[in-house]
Amino acid sequence: MKIVFHKIVSISMALLVLFTTTSFSVGMHFCGDHLMDFSLTGNVEGCMMQPKVSHEMDDCPMMEMKMDCCADVELSVAGQDDLQPTFNQLTFDQQVFLSTFVYAYLQVYESIHQEKITFKDYSPPSLIRDVQILDQTFLI
Repeated sequence: MKIVFHKIVSISMALLVLFTTTSFSVGMHFCGDHLMDFSLTGNVEGCMMQPKVSHEMDDCPMMEMKMDCCADVELSVAGQDDLQPTFNQLTFDQQVFLSTFVYAYLQVYESIHQEKITFKDYSPPSLIRDVQILDQTFLI
């Protein structure tokens, strides 16, 4: 049980450090109320149409347009960069307190030695007749 708890705590702490140090940005381009482009890398292309001729309809070229109702939104979350505190930065009193606390905390959860019961998987013999009642011997 102690090993499983230790593994769960280790994995959760590793994920906590990973998520707090990761930084990312999301770029979105809106035209009016409609989301036109979405990017996790932050490079969002606008809705300005480039002059090009469609291959299916040669008689209908698309013209360059710029809309005034467009907006670029960029959401960014910066991760932490200062995650390297060392044991040397603590004062001597803090080091003594921390080491004493860790030692005492680990001693609380020391496993208790249990005897191995070898006959727990075997059932007792079946009772054919009750000898105490048959012989009328009772403990008083």
